[in-house]
Formats: sequence, C-alpha cells, structure tokens
Amino acid sequence: MIMARTTNIACLEQILGEMSLAGFGPFYSTSIELVVSCIKSHNLREAFNVMETMRKFKFRPAFSAYTTLIGALSEAHEYDLMLTLFHQMQELGYKVTVHIFTTLISAFASEGRLDVALSLLDEMKSNSSNADIVLYNVCIDRFGKVGKLDMAWKFFHEMKAQGLMPDDVTYTSMIEVLWKAGRLDEAVEIFEQMEQNRKVPCAYAYNTMIMGYGSAGKFDEAYRLLERQKGKGSIPSVVAYDGILTCLGKKGKVEEALRVFEEMKKDAMPNLSTYNILIKMLCKAGNLDSALQVRDAMKEVGLYPNIVTVNTMVDGLCKAQKLGEACAIFEGMDHRVCAPNDFTYCSLIDGLSKQGRVDDAYRLYEKMLNSDQIPNAVVYTSLIVSFFKRGRKEDGHKIYREMISFGCSPDLMLLNTYMDCVFKAGEVVKGRALFEEIKARGFVPDVTSYSILIHGLVKAGFSHETYELFYAMKDQGCVLDTRAYNAVIDGFCKSGKVNKAYQLLDEMKRKGHQPDLVTYGSVIDELAKIDRLDEAYMLSEEAKSNGLELNVVIYGSLINCFGKVGRIDEAYLIMEEMMQKGLTPNMYTWNSLFDALKEAEEINELLVCFQSMKDLKCSPDERSYNILIKGLCRVRKFNKAFVFWQEMQKQGLKPNVKTYTTMISGLAKAGNISEAHALFHRFKANGGVPDSACYNAMIEGLSNMNRAMDAYKLFEKTRLKGCNIHNKTCVVLLDALHKAECLEQAAIVGAVLRATAKSQNAAKNW
Repeated sequence: MIMARTTNIACLEQILGEMSLAGFGPFYSTSIELVVSCIKSHNLREAFNVMETMRKFKFRPAFSAYTTLIGALSEAHEYDLMLTLFHQMQELGYKVTVHIFTTLISAFASEGRLDVALSLLDEMKSNSSNADIVLYNVCIDRFGKVGKLDMAWKFFHEMKAQGLMPDDVTYTSMIEVLWKAGRLDEAVEIFEQMEQNRKVPCAYAYNTMIMGYGSAGKFDEAYRLLERQKGKGSIPSVVAYDGILTCLGKKGKVEEALRVFEEMKKDAMPNLSTYNILIKMLCKAGNLDSALQVRDAMKEVGLYPNIVTVNTMVDGLCKAQKLGEACAIFEGMDHRVCAPNDFTYCSLIDGLSKQGRVDDAYRLYEKMLNSDQIPNAVVYTSLIVSFFKRGRKEDGHKIYREMISFGCSPDLMLLNTYMDCVFKAGEVVKGRALFEEIKARGFVPDVTSYSILIHGLVKAGFSHETYELFYAMKDQGCVLDTRAYNAVIDGFCKSGKVNKAYQLLDEMKRKGHQPDLVTYGSVIDELAKIDRLDEAYMLSEEAKSNGLELNVVIYGSLINCFGKVGRIDEAYLIMEEMMQKGLTPNMYTWNSLFDALKEAEEINELLVCFQSMKDLKCSPDERSYNILIKGLCRVRKFNKAFVFWQEMQKQGLKPNVKTYTTMISGLAKAGNISEAHALFHRFKANGGVPDSACYNAMIEGLSNMNRAMDAYKLFEKTRLKGCNIHNKTCVVLLDALHKAECLEQAAIVGAVLRATAKSQNAAKNW
C-alpha cells in the first residue's frame, strides 16, 4: 500500500515474490490502488506491468483494476493493451459487461479497425449479452464517422427490431453521420421523424441539423430552423450560432457572418469561441483591421484572448506580411495567463523566414527551445529554406543537423524541400545523397522526390540520367504531375531525346495534364536548336491556342534559331509580335537578332535595331557592341566601327579578343595603321593575348603601308609564339619586302611560304 501511495513500485516484483513463497497474497484492493496510482502519474505502461507482475505470481488482479485501466488506456489510444487486458479478464473468469464491450468496440471502430470491433460485437452477442442503447449509439456514431454509413443504418434499424427506441443521442448521431456523408435529404428525414409528436425540441439535434444545412451552404434553411426552434419555445444556444458562423466563414460569407453575429446577441451571449471564429474568418479574408477591432470588442465585454485568439492573429498577420504587428502581439503576451505554444512559434518563425529575416527567425527558434517547446517539421523547413535562399547554405545544413540531434525525425516533405535547396545551391553530390537518405529513413520517394532529383541533375549537366530515373519512377507506381512531366521532358530535351520528349508531351495531354510554358519552352528550345524550326513554331502556336502567353525566353529562342539559319523576316515578325504583346526584348533576344543581321550583312538594319534597343532603355552589353563592330568591319565601314569602339569604351565595356582582332584588321585595311598599331599594343598592355588572326591582320596592314621591316619583325615574333601565319599574309609581306629591297628577309619569308605550301599539299595527299 505504501508503494501505491508513493508511486514507487520498483520493488513490487520482489515483494510479490516473497509473498508468493510465504503462501499469502495482497489484499483485493491493492491492485486497484496500484493501478490508480500509476494512472494519476500518467504512467499507463507501469500500470499494465503491475497487472502482468501480479499474474506472473498467480495473483488475481481485481475486476475494478481491469475496468479502470481499460478506461484509461482507451483515452490514451493504447488499444492493443486494452484488448490484452480484456482477454486476461476472460481467462480469469470475470464476467465482461456490456459497458466494457462498448468501451472496446468504440475504441477500435474510432481507429478504423472495424474487423476487431465487429468481432467483439459478435463475441458479445454469442455470450448472450444484449446490446443496450448506449452500445448501439456508439456503433452508429463510430462506424458512421469512419465512412461506414451502411453499417450505421444497420445498427439503427437493428436496435428498433430489438425493441429499443432511438433516443435523442441516436437520432442526433444518425443526423450527423448522414449530412457529413453528403446525404442531407436523409438527415432531414431522420430529423423530422425525431420531431414528430415532440413537445420540447432537442436543442442538440437542432444544433446538429443547423450545422448540416450550413455545411451544405443552405443558410436560408438554417435560419428557418433557428426560427422554428424559437417558435417551439427553445432559445437557440451559442453552439447553434457558432455552427452557422463557422460555416459562413468556410464559404467566405464574411458580411453575412457579421450580420448574424449582431442578431445572435438577441438570443445568446457570444463567448470566447464565437469571437475566435469571427477573428479567424476575418484574418482568412485578409481583413486584419476588422479582426483587431473584434479582438478589442471581445476585451470590452470581459473576454480575454486565449491561445487560439493569439495564434489566429499572429498567423493572419504573418501571412499578410505585417510582421511588426505579429511580433508586437507575441511580445505582449502575459505568459502567466496565456503562454505561446508550438503553433505560435511556428507561425512567427515561418513568417520571419519568408520575409528574409532569417536571423530573427533563428533567435526565436532558440527562444522556443529554451521554453521547452519542441519545433516541428514546419519550423525546420522554414529555417532551412530561408538560409539557402540567402546563400547561407552552411547554416541551412547546420539546422538540419540540429534537427536530427534533437530527435526530430524529418518527414518526406522536409526531405524533398531540403533536397531541392541543395540542388539549387549546386551541391549535386549532396543532393544525390539526400535522395538515398529518403529511402534509408523508410520513406518511398514520391513523384516530388523524383521531380526534384531529375531537375537538379539536368541543371547540373547530367541529363543523360533522365531515362533511367523516369522508368524507375514509373516502376514504383508514381503518378506523374505537371512538375514531374516538365522535369522529365526537359531532361529528355537536354540529352538529345527530343522525339521521346514529344511522346511524353502527348502522353501528358492524354492524361489530362495541361502543359504550361515550362513544358512548351523545353521542347520548343530543343527543336529550334536542331533546326526543326517549323515544328518549334507550330508548337508555340499550339501553346497560344491553349491560352498561354509566350514569355521572353520562348520568343528569344525562336528569334535566335530563325536568325541563325538566315530566316530574318520570320525572326523580325516574331520580334514584332513579342513587342505587340507588351513584352520587352531582353539582352539575349536583341543579340540574337543582331547576330542574324550581321551574318546576313544587313548592317543598316542592324544599326536601326541597335538604336531601338537603346530607345527601349536596354543598354547594349559587350556582345552587342562586338557583333555590331564586327558587322561594320565586314562591310568595310571601319571608321563607323571605330566610333562604336570608342562608345563602347566610354560605357566601361571591355572588347573581347575577336573584337580587338576585327577592329585592328579593319583599321589596318582602312589604312589607319598607326591607330591599328596603337590598339594592338594597348590590347597587349591590358593583359590581352592576341591570336593568330590579330597578328596576321597587323602584318598585312604594316606591309600594305610600306612598313616592310616593321611587318617582318612582327612576322618573326609571331613565328616564335607558335601562331599560324596565313599564306595570304606571307604573300603580302613578301611583296612589300621585295619593293623595299629587303632580299634577305624576303628569302626567309619565301622559304616559310614554300614550307607551308608543301605541308598543306602533303596533308591533302595523305
């Protein structure tokens, strides 16, 4: 008995063993006190062990010890332990009452283990125990709530066949399971049966039926039922009005809810739950000022916000990005009256993270830990995503490690999100490892897992793995969604399997998934790259016919590829259509068009487009100037090219090697050899490394300006650097040297020219 009162039962087995050897046992009440003591200390497993230990030494626990513990285990959802105790009672010869059967049947039916519940019911009937109205009511309620409406009906009719008249609980349970199953008409029929010949209405049944009408959006019927209840002398309770307000909130009928709230005050005094329903509704509708007004009104009538009120306000303000006000509510909480719970912390941490205030979010996370609150997967996911978005991937990894060390197991959604962050940060090896970790933790990778993996690998240049992963996903039974189709189609396109991508696009449409711009963009881009331009264009027309507005990327891809094959007019038309749609060409699009015009030697048109680009406030980049300068030099407009060269320099842009070569060659051909020579030396002084074309252009330019020896010196330097000297360059230099009577140098150049020609002939013959 002392052990029971002190809840110290560590020596129980030893004491019972000694009692067994001595030939006497504990009092009948001992087992009851021990079990009750364990239940009060919330140690149900210990209570179960007490029963097991007594049975070990052949002592018989009291009937009340069994019934008390079975009731406690039911509340704790320890259903298998309940069943074990139930079988022990039968072994000991105790007569199991209908009440115990009802407790067990209710428990297993609530958990969805209907086979066990029905087996217990059959066992009870085989023991000649008659089900009472309580058991039938439990069966109707529990079986109905897990979707077994046919079984609920069976019990309803069976009880009447057994001579039991349905009571208020029976009817109300039946009404509720019917409207929740979407069978409102049958619920109304049962309600009217119940109402026949009743003088005093059942308020609980009215509340349930009103909620049924509200959930179905039939608010006029709900209001009429309220009036009918009043007409029978029963004033609707706050529960009835709260039900209507809840349903109005779910349907987004905020103004109507506020009107009902005012009318409600004539019949029932709004309570804390009522105000919380209104605040939640207003927050969901984004009407935060009104929500704050309702909160203040609540205080004026003597009701003070509880944790539900605070959480609703904090969550609503965070979602509306009003973090200052959310933090103010959090800081203003009186922890003695209303302390923040895990939901409060989660909402605020998530809100701060999404606003980029990741350090503030982390400090709040530490505060949460210090207050003995346990962060959930939402908190860790928010912090990980926020750190990665800010480029602080090491901090993101640290959060994940902390989560594991604190014993918080990640769910599949968190692992998928983490893997996505890792791939976007370019950590391909880590991304692959996380995919394997998903499986190692006992999860089956879902369609999102595969989509993230495929997309990450494709972006990292491993598109050739798409085929294998696609079929692994299908073999696993994953049903592809739009995101998955997009990832796989992009992978097939990037790996050169455009026909396979086309097939998958058709499958996607057959399966009822509407391709989006990402889908079309991947296939159009790849078709355009392999010169299947007409197919690419037709696919873009299909996208438009499906109501999609093409973006700059798709237009740019078409313009680039039409331009590259010389179909300038079509490229122009696409550009015009794009601009008519209100889209501004980006740098890639302009440069694609410039390059096409340059290759077609449409230089005047190129100049017009170049000016248009500036007029649209899109500043040319290095590539824009390089294309323009090269185009001008190609049509021998060297002076004009030099003007743009100087403009480019003023804009702080650096020409590349090809531009220098083009400009130097152009100036030399135009006879501006001094400027070409100065540019050549400036290029080298700025760290540039001239290529063969640059050296050849300078040698030819100096030769044409009768500076034969300068040209020869550069010729020797070019040879020493191992650069290739063109035959044409040698011929021009040789002619200049002969004119200058530099015969010795001419002989060397001639020898080089002959050796080069001999080498080229040998290569051809081979």
